[in-house]
Amino acid sequence: MKQVVSDIVQFRGSHYEFGIHQAKLLQHSPILTARKRQWDKRTSRHFIVNEGKIKAIFEHFSPEIWEELMGLADGFDMSIKEAIREFGGYYFEYGKSGCSILMGNDYMIRNYDNDPITYEGRYVLYAPRDGGYATLGPSMQITGRTDGLNEKGLAVGYNFVNRLRSDDGFVCNMIGRLVLEKCATVDEAIKLLEEIPHRHSFTYSLVDITGRNVVVEASATEVLVRDGTVCTNHFENLTKENRFRMDDSLRRYHEIEKQQSTIGNMYDAYKVLNDTDKGVFSKKYGAWAGTIHTAAYTPINLHAWIALGGDRKPFIIDFNKWLNGINLNVKQIKGELEATNGFINR
Repeated sequence: MKQVVSDIVQFRGSHYEFGIHQAKLLQHSPILTARKRQWDKRTSRHFIVNEGKIKAIFEHFSPEIWEELMGLADGFDMSIKEAIREFGGYYFEYGKSGCSILMGNDYMIRNYDNDPITYEGRYVLYAPRDGGYATLGPSMQITGRTDGLNEKGLAVGYNFVNRLRSDDGFVCNMIGRLVLEKCATVDEAIKLLEEIPHRHSFTYSLVDITGRNVVVEASATEVLVRDGTVCTNHFENLTKENRFRMDDSLRRYHEIEKQQSTIGNMYDAYKVLNDTDKGVFSKKYGAWAGTIHTAAYTPINLHAWIALGGDRKPFIIDFNKWLNGINLNVKQIKGELEATNGFINR
């Protein structure tokens, strides 16, 4: 078993100040060094950063997050082009992964599946004072989120489908962040997902405080919305975008479907995804498909659950209390994985 730790980051202030703050936190962290080792040099050379184009896109969708990138650039004493490449969420080669989502009228449960060596181990609570909603969730590429919840009770999670036929556009983690900061409802999130440029093919699962839940299928060329409470790693409508091998995605989908009748409450739903004997939790860490965290979000009372590894009780965060100025009194979330590698934050 590998012991793992996710560091809790809490901040209230402007996006630029948040960028500076994160740079200070990361100065002596192994996260950026480890990520640079993972980049394939031949691939990264193809990421020609058009600063003017990307700035214009950020200024349209979120000038505040552009300010966060400026803060990171200044905090690290790097050029804005370097900051865009490292943190911009516009260019990023996303490896194949699993992931499963189960939604009800008042919750979203999500397994994030990947290789631990890609996982930053940062759980971020951020309340901006210069625009945008307060959010919480695990970070990816520093500025992005793997999933999360905002102060208006909108929760989002995404599942990888395909990276073929990609185009210029935002990647999943930045899209998740933009949805959380800019949208209060499922309808607003759908509108943003229809407008924003998508680099890869992903599904985005959404639930809001009204109890509405949908799955948005998004590729570089098309975006469609469907009703549904279960989502794994394939499209049901944009089927031409699916990978050739969908066996495990379909298997997890049907495992969740057949257990839905046994669910009486949110904790039952959580156990369907987190218990290692239910057929959904994965230990395939070496194949980029092991379950790293199980997250749960309740829009009505603004609670967030997180567990690192399987068969674990969740760490519960009362986001309402945090929004009212009461900081979490813990600095880390601890867990264990049946994996060879740990997170890149240690």
